[in-house]
Amino acid sequence: MKHPRIRNLREDNDLTQQQIADMLYINRRTYAAYENRINSMTPETLCKIADIYHTSVDWLLGRTDEFEPYPEN
Repeated sequence: MKHPRIRNLREDNDLTQQQIADMLYINRRTYAAYENRINSMTPETLCKIADIYHTSVDWLLGRTDEFEPYPEN
């Protein structure tokens, strides 16, 4: 399974794979492999991507259609 939401968010925000990779302190090939589900992301990386786009990990993974992150307690 690929991560289409992650790719779509990046493209919708006019960002390159290199720009996101730089924000995550990883190389572009690693990030591209995440988008194409060749490599598994660590939970920490998934959380960082959710933070970059101000959404929830559940939304990124397709577990919910609610884009807004859960409220903090």
